[in-house]
Amino acid sequence: MKFSLFYFADAAPRRDAGLYRLLIDGARFADEHGFEAVWTPERHFHAFGGPYANPSVTGAAVAAVTKRVKVRAGSVVAPLHHPLRIAEEWSMVDNLSGGRAGVAFAPGWNPVDFAFRPEAFAERARVVAETVGQVRSFWAGEPANVVDGKGQTRQVQLYPRPVQDELPIWITSGGSPQTFEVAGHLGAGVLTHLFGQDIEELAQKIEVYRQAAEAMSAQPNVVVMLHTLLGTSREEVRSLVEAPMKEYLRSSLDLMSHMPADDDLDPVTVEAVVNELLEQAFERYLADTGLFGTVQDGWKRVEELRAAGVDEIACLIDFGLPDSTVMEGLRHLRDLKQSCDG
Repeated sequence: MKFSLFYFADAAPRRDAGLYRLLIDGARFADEHGFEAVWTPERHFHAFGGPYANPSVTGAAVAAVTKRVKVRAGSVVAPLHHPLRIAEEWSMVDNLSGGRAGVAFAPGWNPVDFAFRPEAFAERARVVAETVGQVRSFWAGEPANVVDGKGQTRQVQLYPRPVQDELPIWITSGGSPQTFEVAGHLGAGVLTHLFGQDIEELAQKIEVYRQAAEAMSAQPNVVVMLHTLLGTSREEVRSLVEAPMKEYLRSSLDLMSHMPADDDLDPVTVEAVVNELLEQAFERYLADTGLFGTVQDGWKRVEELRAAGVDEIACLIDFGLPDSTVMEGLRHLRDLKQSCDG
């Protein structure tokens, strides 16, 4: 099992010069201790995930302070960008990192994000596959036909030329079996999570994906993102993560605007409902959808995911904990990684 770090912080609590300190310190730790990759996402116009508006920018920062660890987007929202621009930015990251770039592509889901390209929202799922093909072609050095500022058709090529002959690519899936199959047909990896699917369901989707990938003579690669903190005891980890995780989950919810109209539903009742949902969500994260507890607990989760066909665990570490707590947890995560390596 490979291990990587994944970032998706809530920006609300932080308005200081240390916003990206954990990104840099964690990337250096991952680089030093043989982790596979550092993933950063693309989010817009909301505190939840707000520090990560452009993964090529954070990827360039990671590339500058590391030597070995892979530098990946998790994910680029494909419909928001011209494919040639994606190829240009990630070719630069590939050069800055000495050939360590990789990109997961996602269709996007939040209509507000599409303020950049509102016309792309309706066809966003279809656009992902097209973008993958265009980026691959441009990356390989094939010219692209474009229309210039004078309305004339021109051919352009990618500069700077990338270090890697092929850009490693994943398709991001929230759990749709169709997305898993599409990723296989594209010869791409899959980046997913356990929010709306359990490990048994994931295993079934991975089998469909692997059959599609192998039919394309592609090497299957499945990455699962898990919120992560390991420590010396389950009780210690629970006490450390409960309050910040609930606030993190609260930031991700927009329940107030989705509650049905009800004259009898006062603000106190709404808050009680929200708190109950957060309690349920937290317990599920702790038990089923995260990587929490001791190294031994982590080993059990790794074995479950390995049996399901997972190749890499992307450990989401920045969900509101103090930086010092996260860095201490990374030492336990390193121990888990080393036990799996052994």
